[in-house]
Amino acid sequence: MIPAMPAASATRQASVTALRFGRLATMGTVAVLILVAGVWASWRTAPYVMLTKGREHGTVTVTTCGADTCTGPYTPAVQGAARRQVVIDRSVAVRKGRSYAVVVLPGSDEVVRSGPGGVLYAWVPLGGALLLASVVVAGGLRRTRAAWLLAVSGIALLTAAFVTV
Repeated sequence: MIPAMPAASATRQASVTALRFGRLATMGTVAVLILVAGVWASWRTAPYVMLTKGREHGTVTVTTCGADTCTGPYTPAVQGAARRQVVIDRSVAVRKGRSYAVVVLPGSDEVVRSGPGGVLYAWVPLGGALLLASVVVAGGLRRTRAAWLLAVSGIALLTAAFVTV
């Protein structure tokens, strides 16, 4: 005959299970929020770079650079009105005196890089989010394989963006 389990042990097991579920739910939510924030930040420019059909695109020759932005004349790729000045975000990949293929953001004089480098550069925030979420998944959820998958994906995206831009 097996003796009955004491009531204190059953309560303790239930509380451990509840804490484990709470940790998994909380860390899962944090990981998903980090990934959603990465997609949200990337989506500011990604649709304009990826879905270029019907959008105004051409080249910009950078003439002046400030602290955060660079400006220069814009030449359209197809027959259209050239713009005297357009604004492009300053990054390590934008240098004074060079020309870049760009897409004009609708309703503004702001442009973003196009082509493979522009697509990868648009998704850089997602790459950072993948790296950060991998730490949460590994530490909070204790899912090391999923964490490695997220980390390798983030590193691959960031490396590809760095190499092409």
